[in-house]
Amino acid sequence: MFSRAEGFEVVGEAANGAEAVTFAESLGPDVVLMDLRMPEVDGVTAIRRLAERRVAARVLVLTTYDTDSDVLPAIEAGATGYLLKDSPKDELFRAVRAAARGEAVLSPSVATRLLSQVRTPAREPLSQRELEVLGLIARGATNREAAGKLFISEATVKTHLLHVYAKLGVKDRAAAVAAAFDRGLLTPGGR
Repeated sequence: MFSRAEGFEVVGEAANGAEAVTFAESLGPDVVLMDLRMPEVDGVTAIRRLAERRVAARVLVLTTYDTDSDVLPAIEAGATGYLLKDSPKDELFRAVRAAARGEAVLSPSVATRLLSQVRTPAREPLSQRELEVLGLIARGATNREAAGKLFISEATVKTHLLHVYAKLGVKDRAAAVAAAFDRGLLTPGGR
């Protein structure tokens, strides 16, 4: 479609994410149309590698998936835009031109998802004491052991944990520890 359209030149086509990175480095395209689900190296990993290698091409995700677990990682990895494969041809052409100019391009459904994420109220940060309790729990301490190390009662440890669960949006100790590591609140060997 692009090779027959006026104003576009297709300089390469890759079968997987690893090839996409190699081709983008050697061919120097203005825009890379990147799928997310590919063999060997997925699209998000390929986008991240392009950013790490400082490839100047703008990356426009073109995929059939618009779930939160697909959209956010692609945008965070460095994608300039995100369109669905069922987008009309004229919209795709406009999107590639806009991406080449460095403009963000989002399909309406993706824009709606991102807006709803942004509008979700930010959760309250964990207090220093909550982080201390969570750090001890992450290292395998029981409530009783955490209470002893912090010179507080077991009931106070439980209260801190309930606050942690609410602030992180989780339901148990394991999920709280995992969420804290995911968000950088805890680091291996650290707090």
